[in-house]
Amino acid sequence: MRTNRIITLLVILSLFACNSNEQKSQAVVEETPVAKVASYSEAFESSFENVLNGYYALRDALVASDTAATNKSASALIQSADDLKWDELKSADTNNIIIPTAQTYISDLKRESEGLLGESDLEAKRKAFQMISGNMFDLARTIRYSKHKIYLLHCPMAFNNAGADWLSNATDIKNPYFGETMLTCGAVKDSVVLR
Repeated sequence: MRTNRIITLLVILSLFACNSNEQKSQAVVEETPVAKVASYSEAFESSFENVLNGYYALRDALVASDTAATNKSASALIQSADDLKWDELKSADTNNIIIPTAQTYISDLKRESEGLLGESDLEAKRKAFQMISGNMFDLARTIRYSKHKIYLLHCPMAFNNAGADWLSNATDIKNPYFGETMLTCGAVKDSVVLR
């Protein structure tokens, strides 16, 4: 009887942990002041959107717990990263800081994506995705991407309560670290919007 009460209490606490900060986080994100940035060429914006869409496809495959789709999406993400139009940034990168920094994040993103492809276990793929997500967020902030708002979402329970982040183009929670097991566990933590 006592064991059942403890289990019930743990379930209630875990649900509270996943949902308690969602409202607060969204309010903070919405009130964050935005900085004005120079716009990039359509060619660069389009090439970066391909990287972003490749990332979102990878996230969605993990939400669905689909290993084959995860591998396909990781390969597409690597290809879109290879196709980024770096030359289009040269006029905006007058101090030669943005491109080298962004290329470091792209290199790390590609390496982690290749590592994800080498993993056979879905949980190991999700661990690699955590690193990909960090690089993707830092990349978006470095280039000061401004065409669409990007949300940084956080699940406090991922990886034995160590927590993990992922990116989304919406505030809806669809957790790639748990899939259907705990689909809505998470909250908005930050965003990139520089319009």
